[in-house]
Amino acid sequence: MNVTKVDHIGIAVKNLDEALKFYEEVLGIKCEGTEVVEEQKVKVAFLPVGDTEIELLESTSEDGPIAKFIEKKGEGIQHIALRVDNIENAIEEMKEKGIKMIDEKPRYGAGNAKIAFCHPKSTSGILLELSERK
Repeated sequence: MNVTKVDHIGIAVKNLDEALKFYEEVLGIKCEGTEVVEEQKVKVAFLPVGDTEIELLESTSEDGPIAKFIEKKGEGIQHIALRVDNIENAIEEMKEKGIKMIDEKPRYGAGNAKIAFCHPKSTSGILLELSERK
């Protein structure tokens, strides 16, 4: 597996517009756009910082994974994503090394990425996303 960089840090927020005010007005980081990912029940805002991004995540449903995360842990860092050059190979390598995968096959993620999540029980409590972008 070839990890090329930290792709993004996913931050769960209750209100995307309110959170964006902090990042844009206080920190001066401009949002490059938003996207709704229906299958994940989430609205995402992308904020580039150098060669990585901050990804703000607002649930679009009370039963979505981000809503459940906020209910359990509050707003904050929800996941860290690492860019890989071949997600299918990365998933197989993780499984071969005994890492429990939430996603056995890649799925569509925000920003037109192919993604797969590793289970936090295998990664010292961190929800780790593998991300491939072309």
